[in-house]
Amino acid sequence: MNHQPSAPESADSAKHAYAFAPAIRARFMGLGLILLGLVLVIATIVVSALHLPLAIMIVIVVLAVVFVFALGTWLGRIKVLTIDELGYQVRGVRGVGTPKARWTDVHDLQTSAVAGARCMVIRLRDGASSTLPVDVVAGDPEELVKEIRRRLNHAHGKRAAS
Repeated sequence: MNHQPSAPESADSAKHAYAFAPAIRARFMGLGLILLGLVLVIATIVVSALHLPLAIMIVIVVLAVVFVFALGTWLGRIKVLTIDELGYQVRGVRGVGTPKARWTDVHDLQTSAVAGARCMVIRLRDGASSTLPVDVVAGDPEELVKEIRRRLNHAHGKRAAS
């Protein structure tokens, strides 16, 4: 018994979530560390100027360390793009346009450069669109575009080429 024809359907029914690219996560982490550094400098000045106990500064430093780990964990869990058998959803990207839609509402997919960034433009039947810079998504941009095209073909009743 050959189960090969059902493989693309089961692959299309799986939910895929894509995180921010490592470079983007590093930028957010850097910004968080800069803000944390400012908080620590201000806290040190306040504790010193008011002659507060050293224990207060120790608690602030411990909270800062917890913040760094929490920020790193949170940044690793944010999903910028989620796709499943019904559609897609984009989060955390400014200027995306329409942040989510069903595959059946999608007219086509184009790749282009927008303001110098490589982008995937998902055009919807109602004239709206979703624009996602592919370099903000972790993973291979070409594979991402292929995955989106596969989902679109499946939703529009086209068979994938074997």
